[in-house]
Amino acid sequence: MNALHAEGFVLLGGPLEGTPDVLLIIRAKDVGEIQTRLSSDPWTRKDLLRIKQIVPWKVRLGSVG
Repeated sequence: MNALHAEGFVLLGGPLEGTPDVLLIIRAKDVGEIQTRLSSDPWTRKDLLRIKQIVPWKVRLGSVG
């Protein structure tokens, strides 16, 4: 996960308060790229990361770099 962040694929991430869930803000071409990249990550292989939902998002205010 640190490598994905260092290369700019994962932009932001952190726990959602009061839940066991984590929100990841990812820069990708499409949903398939996200699924492919996360499926090969050690966190996924060790069952530390499970994709619950992928939702496209367009930034309308501000920027994420």
